[in-house]
This record gives sequence, C-alpha cells and structure tokens, in this order.
Amino acid sequence: MPLTAGRLPPTIVGHGRMEGTPPVPDDMMPQPRPLNEMFQTLPGGYKMPMCGLGMCCRYSAYDDVLVRRTVLWYLLLGGRHIDGAHLYLNHKAIGLGIRDAISRGVPREEVFLTTKIFPSHYGYNKVLETVPTYLEELGLDYIDMVLMHAPKMPLIRNDCTKAGLSDTECRQETWRALSELREKGVMRNIGVSNFAMGHMKEIEELGLAPIADHQFQWNTFSPPEIQKTFDYCRQKNITVTAYYSLGGSLQHAQAATVDTLEQLAAKYDKSVAQLMLRWSMQKGAVVIPGTGNPDHMKENLEVYAFQISPLDMEAIDELKNTEAASKFSVIDPEKMDSIGFSDVVDHITDN
Repeated sequence: MPLTAGRLPPTIVGHGRMEGTPPVPDDMMPQPRPLNEMFQTLPGGYKMPMCGLGMCCRYSAYDDVLVRRTVLWYLLLGGRHIDGAHLYLNHKAIGLGIRDAISRGVPREEVFLTTKIFPSHYGYNKVLETVPTYLEELGLDYIDMVLMHAPKMPLIRNDCTKAGLSDTECRQETWRALSELREKGVMRNIGVSNFAMGHMKEIEELGLAPIADHQFQWNTFSPPEIQKTFDYCRQKNITVTAYYSLGGSLQHAQAATVDTLEQLAAKYDKSVAQLMLRWSMQKGAVVIPGTGNPDHMKENLEVYAFQISPLDMEAIDELKNTEAASKFSVIDPEKMDSIGFSDVVDHITDN
C-alpha cells in the first residue's frame, strides 16, 4: 500500500503523480502469447490462464495512471489474466487498460478478468444492485469471474446484519444473488476467497451455481491445515487461485534465502520467484503475482517455458516440514470467523 511504501496515496496527492510503471510505447502491438501456456477449465468450459497479474496492493496499484499502464503492458506482453477486486478501488483504471489493449488488437474473449465483492456489500438485494455497477466502472459487457472476497468481516455492517441474518444465511443469500447474475450473463463464473471448508459446504448445499474457484493463501510453506483446504478444492473440482505464492507481502526476499530454492533456481537458471510460481502451477494452482514492472511481467510469463522434475518437485514439497516454513506468515481459512479486518487486509494484500 502507498503509505507502507513511504508514499502518499493518490487520494491525497492526485492520480498520475506517482513514479513507477513506465508509459507504453505508442507503436507497441500485442506480442505472442506464451508458449506452453497452461489453463484451468472452469464450469461451462471457460479457460483461465494459470499465471495472472494481481492488481493489489503495491503502491502502483492505487494510481489510476499506473494501473492503466500496468494492465496494458501485461496484455501486450502476452498475459491474459487480470485479478482485481471492489476493495482495490481500481476498476475504472483496469477497464481502461483492457480497452486500450483491445484497441491495439487483443481480443476481449482472450482476456480473463476476476474481481471480488467485499462483505460490506453482501446480502441478496445489495449484490443485485452492486455487481452490475462493476460493468459500468470497467466499461465491459461481462466479467469473467466474481468472487466473494471473504466469508465475513467482523465489525462491518451490511444488509445482512441490518436484517438480523446469521453469517451462514448472509453467505447463502449473497450466493443466490451471484447465481442469478451469472444466469443473466453479468459474469460467467462465480467463486469464493478466504473461505473455510465449512463455508464452501454451506454454498454447495444450495445446489445453485458451482463454486468455480477458491482464492486463498497457498505456497510451498503452507502448513497442513491450509493443505487440507487445497485438497478439498481439488477433490471437488474447484480451481485454486493462490495468493502469497512467494511467501508473503513482506517475505519475498526471505524466500530467496532458502537453500533448497536457491540451489534449484540455479539449476534451472531461473529466479527463486519463477521457481516458486512454477511449482504452484505444476501442483495445479493458478498464481497471480503482482507487479507494475514490465520486466518482472516478462519474467513471470516465462514460468510457462520450463518444467520442474518430479524429484525436484518433491524437494520443494518438503519445505513445509522444515524450519524455514515457520518464518512465513499464514492466514488459515478455518479461522476467518475469528480474525479482525486489519488481519485480513494485511494478509490479502499480496495478490
């Protein structure tokens, strides 16, 4: 976030005043999509690229000028998956970047855009009222996927609390509304984020639209309780999108000091970040590393170009059982009902 990076936010100094993502050359046209690009298939046959671009929560993700440039750079470099959210306050700039790319020849149908609705806007009527406004903000005809951003947020009032609904009833009413909007074509897929297995079961028992995706913290250092959520999703054919793929918002550099990762990165002539992203993808997770730097975007898209051997995958798997794993922060979906807003924001901002 801007303040944590020692910068005043655009809401104070104005958009376009931050340094960061460079302008996109006027004559730059779409480059080929990555060779060996990998996808996850969602309900209805829709394809989600397995390496995307997270639009939260670095300082450059809050300046509309930098956000617009970031999205355009990424799409012209061959990327096709953008991950945003209502909470990130950058829908308009993301939409402008997508439309800029379309004007240069990137087909809209190739772009996969995810956004999320925050618990402050949960409730049947509120969802029906709110989500269609995302189309207006983005300037698009449809959204590829909308997620419920968290099962709930303590201390935040919404239509559900005003109506006296329980947390379970609130999530289910929200899902009913999302399912209806999906039927109307506002979005093509719906899913959840930071949910526990019990929360997902509440949704599944409704028998409405399937949970297409679950976005939560998951990486090679994740403890058994997080792995259980991952395994449940795989068993239920729910795609997993992993944030904190590199360990955490303040722990990227720390991951680069883990001996096993350093040695294997050197073996494959890749960075530790590329190795960790590729490991996640080979395990079946979609990754959404965030950057406003075009060079880093290229590096992230290069994870499609190599493969980790089964033996080396096992070596990385074992890191969760080492002392190194204890140094990385964890947010357990099973504890989402008992943690506060500040805890969640601190942990979800590394998309």
